[in-house]
Amino acid sequence: MQTVSIRPLLGCLVCVAVLLLDLGTCTAAQPELRITTIKQDPYTMSKGSQLEGYCMDLLSELAKKMGFRFKVHLVKDASYGRQDESGNWNGMIGEVVRGEADLAVAPLTLTATREQAVAMTKPYMQTGISILLRRDVSESVSFFDFLSPFSAQTWIGILLAYLGTAFCIFLSARLSPCEWRSGEENNFSLHNSLWFAAGALTLQGAGPHPKALSVRIVCCSWWLFAVVLLACYFANLSSSKASESSQVTVKGFEDLANQDGMEYGCLAGSSTLAFFKNSNNPAYRRIFEHMERANSFVASMDEGVRRAREGNFAFIGESVSLDLAVARHCNLVRAHEVIGMRGYSIVAPLGSPMIKNLSVAILQLSEAGELSYLRSKWWASSCLADSARSAALQPHSLKGMFLVLALGLLLGIVLAVFELTSRSRSTAGDQRKSCCTVLAEELSQRLKTPNTNTSQEPSDKESA
Repeated sequence: MQTVSIRPLLGCLVCVAVLLLDLGTCTAAQPELRITTIKQDPYTMSKGSQLEGYCMDLLSELAKKMGFRFKVHLVKDASYGRQDESGNWNGMIGEVVRGEADLAVAPLTLTATREQAVAMTKPYMQTGISILLRRDVSESVSFFDFLSPFSAQTWIGILLAYLGTAFCIFLSARLSPCEWRSGEENNFSLHNSLWFAAGALTLQGAGPHPKALSVRIVCCSWWLFAVVLLACYFANLSSSKASESSQVTVKGFEDLANQDGMEYGCLAGSSTLAFFKNSNNPAYRRIFEHMERANSFVASMDEGVRRAREGNFAFIGESVSLDLAVARHCNLVRAHEVIGMRGYSIVAPLGSPMIKNLSVAILQLSEAGELSYLRSKWWASSCLADSARSAALQPHSLKGMFLVLALGLLLGIVLAVFELTSRSRSTAGDQRKSCCTVLAEELSQRLKTPNTNTSQEPSDKESA
């Protein structure tokens, strides 16, 4: 009986031992990965004795998804990876090829030459080649640049407001008996009203001053509108002129290749240099030949940014790296043109079984928005002034002043009609006529054209 009860116990002990051996085997099968990287802001930066940055955050997210441990070290020769004439690789690519590192996590560009020497994952960041310059060369100014503070719709609205105000000045002056009476010279004819409104818009005060309260209300509404309008115009004009320095004459690589006044260069031994060297585009070939002839290469990204900040130097590099320089240094600007689109990838030895899983994990992080979050985290701009850059004012920006002007014009016309009605009522009492009859006669007389009035004067004299 005792022998029978001991056998199941021995079986359980054997199973536990096998499980422990399997766990030890699994633990031994996943050693600590050796990661090589390079210091470049914001991918990898020193923070005390630790490293931080975009690549470190990316590496931590991949480790969580795939369940591996890692240890990071900086590449010994501070190089990304270039193949010499004998076929040997230096930098991070060389460490992976020689087996000194299991992975290289850094802004390493995916190229055909590197793909032949090492295995590379799906890109975790898309980039291209662009130009970094200082904000001190203004773009050529157009003849109608003075119209830039307002949009076309706003200028049309201002023109309509000007014509409407001039007509309201003319109409209120004709209707108000305090401003014009039959037989007197009308100081606010349509022509004079247009001139008066134009003078008020330029703060010149042209023309005679109105006497009637209704005309004064219309004029005051237009003066208030003109003052606010001019204030907005000059404020936006000065702001746009101040931001003109961000517009550069070198808009792309064609402009760069066709000028000789500005020096330019790229990072020595980089994939950017290889792109221009292997390109068949005539402009790109001229750029490479100029850089090689002038030996205008820089040893590091920091040196290229520094020379661009000093002026008269255009630094050619990866667009994402240049965007970071623009975010950190407000006196720099990146050209809009981006060529040679490529991606940054993680490097592993040829035949590594981790490449497939790393690529899947990168795609999962991209679909979950984690890569976009890391990009916004480490590429945050400190140039607050650029975010407040002015744009052409739209009509809705001045809708309050247009409303005030419209109310003022309406009030002036209503008040002019009230003045005429009051005058007609008083005249009707003296002439023993109805108020409506006198008002109709007054309106008929005041709304006649000047030509009609002048043509009737001789007939009146003849009948007399």
